[in-house]
Amino acid sequence: MSDARLPSRQPHTCRAQFVRVAKLIPSVMTDITIKELEAAINFWRARSPSHGDELTLCKEASALSKPYALMIVQRQNIVTPEGMDDAARDAWLSYVRLNNDLQN
Repeated sequence: MSDARLPSRQPHTCRAQFVRVAKLIPSVMTDITIKELEAAINFWRARSPSHGDELTLCKEASALSKPYALMIVQRQNIVTPEGMDDAARDAWLSYVRLNNDLQN
């Protein structure tokens, strides 16, 4: 099959998505403290409680728990959104957006 018949697609990067959302939510570009990350995890846990015999976390809380654990092990107090993997960054951005909506 020839590539000429396939529609051309712009490469979609998570960074581009992050920049678009960050323009809407200026506070996203700042460093995230361990307390803010913990608040985000608790937000997702309250919104979607653990389930099953293993008490599995929802995907957002699970994604945020990885940078949270790294911060504890590495004795760091802050992390940047750019320093997170895609799943954690998406969970953080969704938390900020939803939390801002709830406060307004």
